[in-house]
Amino acid sequence: MKKLFVLFAATAMTLGASAQVLEESKTFDNCYIGINGGVSTKMTGQNGWLGGLNPNAGLRIGRWFTPVFGIAVEGNAYFSNKSMEPGFMPEKKTFVRYTNVGAITTINLSNWFGGYPGEPRSFEVMAIAGLGWGHQFGTNDKMKLNNLNNTTAKAGLDFAFNLGAQKAWQIYVEPAVTWGLNGPAAITINGRYVEKTYTGTQFNVNRANFQLNAGVVYKFKNSNGTHNFKIATLYNSAETNRLNSIINGLRKDLDAKDRNIARLQKQLDECNARVCPECPECKEVANLQPTVIFRQGKSVIDPAQYAPIELISNYMKNHPEAKVKIDGYASPEGSLEINKKLSIDRANAVKNALVKKYKIAAGRLTVEGHGPTDKLFEQVEFNRVVTFNDTTK
Repeated sequence: MKKLFVLFAATAMTLGASAQVLEESKTFDNCYIGINGGVSTKMTGQNGWLGGLNPNAGLRIGRWFTPVFGIAVEGNAYFSNKSMEPGFMPEKKTFVRYTNVGAITTINLSNWFGGYPGEPRSFEVMAIAGLGWGHQFGTNDKMKLNNLNNTTAKAGLDFAFNLGAQKAWQIYVEPAVTWGLNGPAAITINGRYVEKTYTGTQFNVNRANFQLNAGVVYKFKNSNGTHNFKIATLYNSAETNRLNSIINGLRKDLDAKDRNIARLQKQLDECNARVCPECPECKEVANLQPTVIFRQGKSVIDPAQYAPIELISNYMKNHPEAKVKIDGYASPEGSLEINKKLSIDRANAVKNALVKKYKIAAGRLTVEGHGPTDKLFEQVEFNRVVTFNDTTK
């Protein structure tokens, strides 16, 4: 028992050492189903191994929990009319002569010793081992036995080929040995039955069958979009620190630009306050002091610029008869055509904000884009602006 515990501990340590960081698997990920078929023969008591071949077919369903370790259940049916226990169970004409159902552990030796490369290799070697339950159909009236049940053990190797662009299909060749661990055995002398005995659990070549099967497996699609395990993309600490430094630098730049916009807005308001209200242009329309400044080449309203728009909305709510013209401008950098469109887009963006956000009737607002200018204000940045005029006076 102690040796067995040490063996399992060593296996667990080896599996842990070969473990890789994989993307998380959900409950039904990495499941598969397969069919197989082949021949088996008793390892003793036959006229040569080829003297008692039993054809069989089976089904296997399993799941890989890691690229190295998995569990499966399988069942095989044997179709020969020859007894699986010669001299003990009689020949009987049954379609299925023997069945064996069991649970097996699967170990991918290629991934264990070579590491998982991110997808299955074209060729892999896997070890299988497990316990099962066997049932032979037939009767022996002399020994008053109906059928035969026994515990079985299985061990073998799978030589597997993974196929397809996504390695979803697998074909394999599997040599294996299956032992009958318990159940009655007959003693015969010169071919005649003498007595029956019951044996305990044992690994004995006299109660073993050699089996050679070939099979095909389909691996279902996983939540990660593939049919197999996927290695997670990780960043080391140095890369993480570098990215955090970049993010912090961008935040500082954004804060500096917001402060610069606030400064320019203050200067613009001071310039507007110095505009002469008695000039002829001012007599046609009443200039409203709030203005909206935009970034270069942009027609999207910055969050800080909603304050002057809200002042205009309050003015229009306090003066229900007022109609306001929204004039858009652009600074002189760039082409005339682009700046003309940019000035119109800025005026329309402000109008949409008044209508949608502040519920001002669209019929009370008109827009006009004046294109590029450097005449409105001396400082170039101030000309990327929208102004307001009350046209009802």
